[in-house]
Amino acid sequence: MTIIHMVLFRFKQAVTKEHKETFVRELKKLKNLPCVKDNRLIVGGPSITNPIEKSKNFEYALVSYHEDRAALEAYQASKEHTWYVSAEYFSGNAN
Repeated sequence: MTIIHMVLFRFKQAVTKEHKETFVRELKKLKNLPCVKDNRLIVGGPSITNPIEKSKNFEYALVSYHEDRAALEAYQASKEHTWYVSAEYFSGNAN
């Protein structure tokens, strides 16, 4: 059974556009992890919701596909994923 993993991101106000662009570029590299099924990982954004508050200030989304729960757990335990989840530039936690 394929597992579909979805995450929404919002940033602290002080985060620059350039930093967000770097974040997205680096985030897209997660598709190369062996636990991502067929390299199916999509990063979308920035949000075009106007005003942004309608989307609870979430600006970017990630959708990834994994063969099974073990593959998702491997993805979440990877050092690359851990770096993004622990990043200090998010407003609250990444959801």
